[in-house]
Amino acid sequence: MGETGETPGSHGCGKVRSGERETERRGFERVTLKVKDAERGDWAVLRVSGEMDLVTSPVVRQRVHDAVADGRRSLVLDLAEVRFCDSSGVGVLIAARRLMRSCQGRLRLILPPQGGAADGSHVNRVLGALGVRRLFEIYPDLATATHEGRDASGEPLPAQSA
Repeated sequence: MGETGETPGSHGCGKVRSGERETERRGFERVTLKVKDAERGDWAVLRVSGEMDLVTSPVVRQRVHDAVADGRRSLVLDLAEVRFCDSSGVGVLIAARRLMRSCQGRLRLILPPQGGAADGSHVNRVLGALGVRRLFEIYPDLATATHEGRDASGEPLPAQSA
């Protein structure tokens, strides 16, 4: 699917929405957060890239609320391309978990395994350091996260452990 360029709060039937927020900080450096919507079977997928901080995290929060308002009860947050996440970003993830549980929904996170800073595992390390990683169902990729918990042979797929 392509990007429609709609704003984070706009709704299009069957379209991919893309939200982007840029902020200036630390001199002239621009920090960007992008959120792209997709669907994979019964799952709504939000692909997040950039930095989740006090300024940008509300975009993710709104997109989760939009998905629930649209009737989605199975949501994957793909955070593999998030380079930075502060306490505001963690708060949004915990609030998303709470919202999905309150409507009998499912939330899964895509995070690369813990490793170097260049591999996109920053959020994985932050959640582990804060002791909240165990609250989430964490998967290494979209295929695993959306395969209804079964591998090709029908055996259950375990979520990554802490």
